[in-house]
Amino acid sequence: MPRHQLIQLKTPAQIEKMRAAGLVVAAALARMREAVAPGVTTADLDSLAESVIRDAGAVPSFKGYHGYPASICSSVNEQIVHAIPSPKQVLREGDLISIDCGAVLDGWHGDAAITVPVGEVRPELLRMAEVAEDAMWAGIAAAARGAASGRGRLTDISFAVEAAVRRSGGRYGIVDGYGGHGIGTEMHQDPHVLNHGRPGRGPRLVPGLALAIEPMITIGSPKTEELDDGWTVVTRDGSIAAHVEHSMALLDDGVWVLTAPDGGRERLGGLVTAREPAPA
Repeated sequence: MPRHQLIQLKTPAQIEKMRAAGLVVAAALARMREAVAPGVTTADLDSLAESVIRDAGAVPSFKGYHGYPASICSSVNEQIVHAIPSPKQVLREGDLISIDCGAVLDGWHGDAAITVPVGEVRPELLRMAEVAEDAMWAGIAAAARGAASGRGRLTDISFAVEAAVRRSGGRYGIVDGYGGHGIGTEMHQDPHVLNHGRPGRGPRLVPGLALAIEPMITIGSPKTEELDDGWTVVTRDGSIAAHVEHSMALLDDGVWVLTAPDGGRERLGGLVTAREPAPA
């Protein structure tokens, strides 16, 4: 069966439930962003995230997922994604940490990631994190415009992410083999969303489609390797990486960034659905 036939489209009511899960993730990430500082351990951040998620009546998506032992992924410096929190990993001044967090509420998932500086960080690393963030929003905007036109295809998102990274002027590596995905009643669903590629290919961008868009870029080579723990993915050349992510859904009247507190309004303006109220 073609992979595009496995895509789960959501009703507006189901997307409302995903929004609730997304706001739990947003709250957990906001608390962790505030907590990041030299001397804090990644295990401290994991404990904080689990507390926020469970206090909201949700469950951490990651904990127990294929045996994963924690509520977040806490990837520091050359760690790109899926790093396991540890009381032995103490954040230091100048580190860059990517925090990936998921929650399931009433059977529906939210998933998002942020990259956060620890104290004073080299300007080129801050710029890389900004480029990753801009690329993510470019991909989300491409999805919204593609759905609105009725002509959008999945790889329009991939192309927009890559184009934003290339336009930035930096020589960043775009990590291959890892990327975004469908999301809904499972954390990972079809389709896989690459962060590079030619536009105009793949499934159509239609209302009801919910995706997690997550660029991962490096300040050096994009080549990766997995550590012996079976989870942590690092850059092969030891260069620093950034990873950001939002979950979003397409509706008849626009896009809803489910894990952004404002639904994406600040970055996307009128592309956002009226289900996310405009600021007063």
